[in-house]
Amino acid sequence: MSPLTALIIIDMQEGMRSPALPPRNNPGAEDHIARLLQAWRAAAQPVVAVRHISRAPNSVFAPGQAGAAFQQALQPLPDEHVVEKNVPDAFVHTGLERWLHVRGIRRLVIAGVSTNNSVEASARNAGNLGFDTTVVADACFAFEKRDYGGTLRSAEEVHRMALANLDGEYARIATADAVIAGLSAR
Repeated sequence: MSPLTALIIIDMQEGMRSPALPPRNNPGAEDHIARLLQAWRAAAQPVVAVRHISRAPNSVFAPGQAGAAFQQALQPLPDEHVVEKNVPDAFVHTGLERWLHVRGIRRLVIAGVSTNNSVEASARNAGNLGFDTTVVADACFAFEKRDYGGTLRSAEEVHRMALANLDGEYARIATADAVIAGLSAR
């Protein structure tokens, strides 16, 4: 089995900084993602940068809009794989699964936004596809949202529920420190 573990960073784009978005949790997520990215690059492990490209022309994630660009601190290097998606799941219609299989990559570490949307959708699919998947809880964030009954849930509640949905069945949940320590121990 390949010793490679891919770091998959989901939707860390300029549009995620929009003041029009609802309140979010985990203000340190970007710092944790940057630490993961630095550790992956130092260990010469594969990095996949995923970005959402919207089909809606008025979206901040539409092609050519400033919001579609990667955040500068998390900009992929020329030799890092970039996946463009237009649905929450990074595996749907992107070739990501094939790219990973061709390289013998079976272990994934997922970080990014939003925990209950693109991160959860991608991690569920990764688990269903048989990848050994870890989601980094402190390297993800969510936004406050009303539940189906109309109750406003805080961003932290939304984040924790999404992690609970994934834990054990689709992925392991870990901290950035634990993931980096595990990468360094190899």
